[in-house]
Amino acid sequence: MNLDSRRLQYFLFGQNFADGVRITLVVLVPALLFLYLGQTQAGITISLGALCVSVTDLPGPLRHRRAGMLVCLACMLVVALVTGFARLNHVLMGAEVLVFSFIFTMFTVYGARAGAVGSAAMLIMILMMDQPLSPRQVLEYAALVTGGGLWYLGFSLAVNRLQPYRPAQRALGECIHAIAEFLRLKAAFYHSGTDLTTAYRNLVAQQVVVNEKQDAVRQILFKSRQLVEETTGTGRALVFAFVETVDLYEHITATYYDYAALHARFGRTGILQEVAGLIEQMASELDSIGLAVHANRRYPADGFDLVPQLDQLKAHIDGLPEREPGLNTLVLKKVLVNLRNMHQEVQAVLAYFNPQAPIYQQSTDQLEYSRFVSRQDLSLRLLLDNLSPHSAVFKHSLRMGLVCLLGFVVARLFVVGNHSYWIVMTIAFMLKPGFSLTKERNVQRILGTLGGGLVGVGILLLVHNTHAQFALMVLLMVGAYSFQRSNYVVSVFLMTPYILILFSLMGLGFRSLLQERLLDTAIGCAIAVAAGYLLFPTWESDQLHTFMRDVVRANLRYLQQLADNLAGHPRQLTEYKLARKEVYVSSANLAAAFQRMISEPKSKRRNSEEVHQFVVLNHILASNIATLTAAVTAARPAARRPEQLRPVQQAIAALATSLHKLGEESENLPAVPAVAGHHPSTEAAGEDDQQLTEQLAFIRTVSHDISKITDAVLA
Repeated sequence: MNLDSRRLQYFLFGQNFADGVRITLVVLVPALLFLYLGQTQAGITISLGALCVSVTDLPGPLRHRRAGMLVCLACMLVVALVTGFARLNHVLMGAEVLVFSFIFTMFTVYGARAGAVGSAAMLIMILMMDQPLSPRQVLEYAALVTGGGLWYLGFSLAVNRLQPYRPAQRALGECIHAIAEFLRLKAAFYHSGTDLTTAYRNLVAQQVVVNEKQDAVRQILFKSRQLVEETTGTGRALVFAFVETVDLYEHITATYYDYAALHARFGRTGILQEVAGLIEQMASELDSIGLAVHANRRYPADGFDLVPQLDQLKAHIDGLPEREPGLNTLVLKKVLVNLRNMHQEVQAVLAYFNPQAPIYQQSTDQLEYSRFVSRQDLSLRLLLDNLSPHSAVFKHSLRMGLVCLLGFVVARLFVVGNHSYWIVMTIAFMLKPGFSLTKERNVQRILGTLGGGLVGVGILLLVHNTHAQFALMVLLMVGAYSFQRSNYVVSVFLMTPYILILFSLMGLGFRSLLQERLLDTAIGCAIAVAAGYLLFPTWESDQLHTFMRDVVRANLRYLQQLADNLAGHPRQLTEYKLARKEVYVSSANLAAAFQRMISEPKSKRRNSEEVHQFVVLNHILASNIATLTAAVTAARPAARRPEQLRPVQQAIAALATSLHKLGEESENLPAVPAVAGHHPSTEAAGEDDQQLTEQLAFIRTVSHDISKITDAVLA
């Protein structure tokens, strides 16, 4: 199966497509039913309520989804009643736009789901601005909107009851797919002629994706008591498989070597191309396993076995010294060992398809799952603490309120049309906390609107049969709602012709409608971009120090786990995996912030090359810590010689220095472990022992390099 075919299947069996189909059904059914009953406007209003609640139905534990939708219903009812009466007076309506835009944007302090609730409430307010409603009709409208929200809530809960495991299966499948792509990118390092700088940039970008997918699975699995507490069946299999995929990801990240030196030493032998081929084959099989989990189907009975190819690689490595006397192949043997470890982890993931496997109980009961997911603070104190000019959320909320008010004034005074609320809507959904995200979203909106407008006009000019137009509109709806969370430009590209066809079927002229939409979109985007640049701007370079501090702190904690192992202390599995998770999350956050920074104006970037080096060095450090931890854990527990512990001590001291430079308080810095008291091993230092010493020295070197590059970034 080629990559394009596999990606298409991931989409068709994915949560986004399932959500797109569900939202389309929930929106269409009341509209068509009430159209049949001769109550077209009532049906559209109910559909609007359902659509707004769907915005808050983000993937996650069922109780969180249900709570989010219920809060959204309450907010929608209040907003509908207030807007229905405030719209009778322009001044009152303007005041509502200012206040509600600020309040509902402040909801983001409580996380993405609460932010979606605020977005849904703002959408109701914006869509009601131009509704010609009498006071009596306001109550009816609010009731219908709330009824539509209840309709979506009931439908969503019913689907979840019928398929309780599908969201978790889809999330896990997408996580495995992301890890397979990460592994495929690792193979590029072994190909001759690879630009290592570009390869690292691609790898770091994919690391962000992997972290997002892993966090999505954690939220669904570890916050769902039913799944965690199951002792048999699908829930237990899902938990076990996820734990194994995270372990597999650790083995993949641990495959760091000095690739330039590898190519210089072994490039002419052809062995590195063989390694790359094996990694790509493993990535392809892992992707197939992920697709099987994703689509809820069996994996082929013959499974996955690369043992013959691994044995062949071993024979080739063992034969190199015979062909080239004096060639040291120890590093290739380390690569082979890591490949075997990854192969074993992939085999362990395959146990997902055998729910009776006894390994479930042994592998997952040691972990305290609740410690692996963050708890969202929902207290009023959090909101009050953020009502400060020093809070980024407060500044963004104030900017949102002022700019939405400006859009409302512009629409009322200067824009002629029946849908001038599109200006405020564009601003509300285009204005983001950071300028880079605002600029990116606005470019996507303009491109999607222009391209989608051309497609919509083409359909309406070429397809005159209303049934065919309706069928195309349904397909466009499914596509638009399927991509709304994953690819905004595609979502807008599909939504624009869908709206044009809808209004055309309702008897409105699509040409004037398209002109109005393009004009309003352009005005709204221009206001949003200008506000993002001029009004309380937030630049990623100002936020980077926090992300850098987090990643150094995480790597320091990870290194301390290794130091404990080297000192002969037994490994605490939960503590080790928590430290590993912190490294993954903080590294991904830093990489994402760096990607946003390089899309900002050049005048606002600071030391981008140095920051990129900082990102890469921390990735290299984490990879080497993982490599050594795996090797030390596999060996017989024993205290190491002081000369082996000293590089770790020096590395910890260097990282602690970097952490202090980045603003960590002195009392929060860790104590540097002493090496006195450890007795030297009586065993003779062998080849593996020498390799361990060299790798520890390399960790010390990387840690000192991080300290130096920290100075350069802060300069």
